[in-house]
Formats: sequence, structure tokens, C-alpha cells
Amino acid sequence: MFDWDDLRIFIAAARAGSLGGAAVRLGVDAATVGRRVARLESTLKSTLVVRSTTGLQLTAAGAQLLDMGLEAESAMEAAARVTQADTLAGVVRISASEGFGVSIVAPALPALRRTSPGLRIELAATSGFLSPTRREVDMAITLAAPDAARLIVEPLTPYQLALYASPDHLAQHGAPQTVDDLTAFDIVGYIDDLIYAPELRYLDEVRPGLTPHVASSSIRAQKEIIAGGGGIGVLPCFLAEGLVRVLPSILIERRFWLATHRDVHDTARMRTVRTWLKALCDARQSSLRPFAPIAR
Repeated sequence: MFDWDDLRIFIAAARAGSLGGAAVRLGVDAATVGRRVARLESTLKSTLVVRSTTGLQLTAAGAQLLDMGLEAESAMEAAARVTQADTLAGVVRISASEGFGVSIVAPALPALRRTSPGLRIELAATSGFLSPTRREVDMAITLAAPDAARLIVEPLTPYQLALYASPDHLAQHGAPQTVDDLTAFDIVGYIDDLIYAPELRYLDEVRPGLTPHVASSSIRAQKEIIAGGGGIGVLPCFLAEGLVRVLPSILIERRFWLATHRDVHDTARMRTVRTWLKALCDARQSSLRPFAPIAR
């Protein structure tokens, strides 16, 4: 029989994707994490992780054990909550896309803290998403609705994207009059093989075959490239302050989704943050959806 504490350390390593990341979360050193994972592998007589220069990769056995471990962890947490009052306190870790997290969520967090001082908010605003299924985060704001039995998923808000350029760029090069004219302009967009979600393939919707001349994996970097006169690109409208919309016939509609782990969905802290996020999106509709939908 294996040591349950070894399983806890294995789960932390799987979540972090590295021994060092797990060590930071657990407050131990990386060598200890490595030894405990190795001991678990020895006890189970199975390789659970493969170490590489990019971190830890789970084997098939490791992925199966992680799923079982997460179920056990959830059951133990649920048992602990039976004897604890559901107070409005504790940590809520939120994963959000870089643009939405930095421009919409982050500026509003101080107000949430003032009304709910018992909460501690951790915002992971990055290119890509952390997973509430694996309990890397408590809730995730995603570009598509996740399909996982452990998650409760609900629509958060629609938002719009359009083509933008800087005033200086348009003064120097003029403005495109048709979609086909875009082939004569420098285009800004994502690095193709670093696009982490199909919903980010905006240029294909604007004109099939349209490719960027200057590309970045960061939407905020793309905004700065466009603002610096680097070309024309698709941006969420809430990121386009100071820029000029071009080709008004192009308007892309997307939706953010809110996913929370089923085991913590109805806790006081999660209910409070969900309600706050929905109210925040309602209040920011003029930024998220500034234009009337285009009839097709």
C-alpha cells in the first residue's frame, strides 16, 4: 500500500508540470518532491512521469493515477467542509486569457477586495489556460465551453473583435477599402504554431489565407505592435483604445465561458466571485460589445 502523502506530492507535481513548481507550492525542496514521486513509482511498480527539459510529462499510468487521486482529494475536501462553516474567506485562483484578465478583470480586483476582504484572489492572466479539472485553478474564463464532467460551465459574456490600425499608420499608408486590399498591407497577428485555441484564428475569418507579417503569441504585444504603426490586426474591442477601426464590415463575435470545479462551485467564496464577474461583464458591455451586430 502506498503512502497517501506521496500521492498528494505526485498530484502537486502533475499540476505544476515540474518538480520545482511543486516544491514551491508545497514549501519543500525539489529533491524531496523527486524522491517522493520515485518512491510512489517504486511502490506501484509503474513509471508515472517522464522528465524532460520542458518539465514533467505524465505516462498513461500517471494520468490514470492523477484522475483517481483528484477524485480522492475532492472527497477528502468535501468531508472536511462538512464540519466547517462556509465562510466568505479563502483563496480563489482564476485563469483568464491575457487580454481579458489584464484589461477587464485586474483593474476591478481592488473593488472586490474592499467588499470582500476575507478573499485572496490569484489571477493567472496568460496566453493559454490553466485547468480547473485538475484543480490548477478554482475557476477558468475560457474561449470555448470545456467538456469535462467535473466542471460546471456557464456562459459569461459575449465580446467583439474588429480590425484596427494606428492613426499614424493610416496617415502614411491609407486605409483598405475592401477585404482583398488587406493583402497590400502589413498584417499583425498570432504566431501560427503557438495558437492555443481555434477561436483565436481570426485572420482566417477575415480572409482565407491572410497571414501576419509581424506576429506574437501575446495579444497585448500585438496591440502594442499595431499602436506603434506595425500594421493592421484583429483585436478585441476592449483592447483597442487609441486605435482606429478599419473595414467596419468586419466584426467578429466571440464568447467567454466560466468553468468552475463541481466540488467547490457552491462555496461562498466561489458564489461571490462568480456573481462579481458577471456584474463586472454587465458593467463593461460598452467596451466588450461596442458595435451593433452586422446582419449577415
